[in-house]
Amino acid sequence: RLFDLDPDLLPLFQYNCKQFASPQECLSAPEFLDHIRKVMLVIDAAVSHLENLSCLEEYLCNLGKKHQALGVKVESFSTVGESLLYMLEKCLGAAFSPEVQEAWSKLYNAVVKAMQRGWETLPEGD
Repeated sequence: RLFDLDPDLLPLFQYNCKQFASPQECLSAPEFLDHIRKVMLVIDAAVSHLENLSCLEEYLCNLGKKHQALGVKVESFSTVGESLLYMLEKCLGAAFSPEVQEAWSKLYNAVVKAMQRGWETLPEGD
């Protein structure tokens, strides 16, 4: 769903300088699947630390800086969030109530806000 929502994200996913010819090629690449596992580990960490997300602040801020250095725009995380909610809705079916959707949206937005602070932080000496 990610590349259906925003095909311009495909060039951001380059591994070993390899440009993917199609979304399908990217989606089946082992490196992309590894990236998805890492995204899910971040989501898992956020869920596990739901009562104290601030303990992940430095990690998420640095993750934001890393994504910025790779050319990712903060706005792209909206598309990722929409894709995440879509996947949850498809997997959970009727259990994906409006309350569940709101809770996931709030959690994802908190993670993105922490990552976004990485964009806003200037390196020392600037």
